[in-house]
Amino acid sequence: MLGLSPALIRTYAKDGFLEPERGGRGELRFGFRDLIILRTAGELKSANIPQRKVRRVLESLRDQLPAGRSLTAIRISADGERVVVRDGSTVWNPESGQSLFDFGVAEIAAQTAPFIARAAEDAQSAADWYDLACELEITDIEGAKEAYARAIELEPSHADAHVNLGRLLHEQRATGVAAKHYRAAMEADPDHDTAAFNLGVALQDLGRNDESIAAYLRAVEIDPSNADAHYNLAGIFEKRGDKAAAVRHLKECRALRQ
Repeated sequence: MLGLSPALIRTYAKDGFLEPERGGRGELRFGFRDLIILRTAGELKSANIPQRKVRRVLESLRDQLPAGRSLTAIRISADGERVVVRDGSTVWNPESGQSLFDFGVAEIAAQTAPFIARAAEDAQSAADWYDLACELEITDIEGAKEAYARAIELEPSHADAHVNLGRLLHEQRATGVAAKHYRAAMEADPDHDTAAFNLGVALQDLGRNDESIAAYLRAVEIDPSNADAHYNLAGIFEKRGDKAAAVRHLKECRALRQ
């Protein structure tokens, strides 16, 4: 499923990157945390990152992550031949330990500031404020939040504004407030697949798994091709000990990603 050989997976377990349990016959049984780590390793392999570098990255991360953080709390990706780690707004190269800066964003901010200021002066409708908020997301997150809020004030049923404001709040760990905006979006547009999926993620983060399952299932109902919803459902069911449901959703995820 992950594009990794059994031998390589056993090596990762032996090196301590994984924490599998032993079954009754001595077989390795992997939990959801292990699957996330293995999926990351598989993605790096698909990006043609050499295995020695993948192992080096996983090894370095164990020492670099703050206490209490696990490999599942971060996102690892390939940027050309370089491996990049994102933990919230922090970006760094795990091999060197050096933080990375996006100078392109600062340049864009300087070039677009006059146009954004003029748009803010001209904004009148909810659509105007929504469009402005989308532009501001590149350079000014707080300004974008204010603009989305203004759009919602003018048009409380603006589903996309609720979803985008919820996402920004969610990224800032205001998960409970984000969930309220996702729900508002669903009330305004019951077929909004992004709102349903994001609501599932927020409720899962809040530990409200029954509600999270319902939201993910709604997301799949709206968009049967939503592989991520199946993947997240598999994680919830795995933690609950419902192996059959977990495997079923993992198979659905795999079929959709092929």
